[in-house]
Amino acid sequence: MAGHSKWHNIMHRKGRQDAKRGKAFTKAAKEIILAAKGGGDPESNARLRAAIQAAKAVNLPKDKIENAIKKGTGELDGGEVFEVVYEGYGPAGVALLVDAATDNKNRTVADVRHILSRNNGNMGEAGCVSWMFEKKGLLYFPKDQYSEDQVMEIGLDAGAEDVVDDDEAWEVRTAPEDFADVQAAFAEAEMTPTSAEVSMIAQNNIDVEKDQAMKLMKLVDLLEDHDDVQNVYHNANLPDELLAELG
Repeated sequence: MAGHSKWHNIMHRKGRQDAKRGKAFTKAAKEIILAAKGGGDPESNARLRAAIQAAKAVNLPKDKIENAIKKGTGELDGGEVFEVVYEGYGPAGVALLVDAATDNKNRTVADVRHILSRNNGNMGEAGCVSWMFEKKGLLYFPKDQYSEDQVMEIGLDAGAEDVVDDDEAWEVRTAPEDFADVQAAFAEAEMTPTSAEVSMIAQNNIDVEKDQAMKLMKLVDLLEDHDDVQNVYHNANLPDELLAELG
């Protein structure tokens, strides 16, 4: 997973994910709407609590956060957003999972299929690659600010599964249901991660040559740029030389 997580962190550092403010707002609001369908109280809804924190991280205004919650709970119109997952393959046979939030499934599936087919990928059947991924909570703490002992003491005591050396950062992994508690424990200790999210992690990765990796990066960027796409996950190990160029 090294190549995948390094790329993920580079994208966060450079602000390439959701770089356009409007898209960041749209995606954050949609996640809040989806999360609020499970209840409008963030104290008892861990997904909503995480969605609100992510929205604040991209500076989504307070009134928009409140309106998104009300849409999700049905207090306001506009909550007709559905969560869908598309599965397929990219360059070099890389497995792809595409999370989307849409009010028009037919439009979104057609758009995703078009992006894949035009960029060395193809849509697969439901279940064709999802078995390769596992949902985990992930928090990244920069090594130049925190020691491994600091991160392990707080994380493991709060219920984290593992702390992994991820090059420039300590990666804390949790079960999805423990993510909010672990995140809260770090906040109480005044330790701030560079990123924190529930993500899909590939259980086995494949090495990809530089030319194919560049095609993959282009495809992922195009998918993430779509208004309905929330996240894109893959199982590629990207070449160190390419990661060095990006970093």
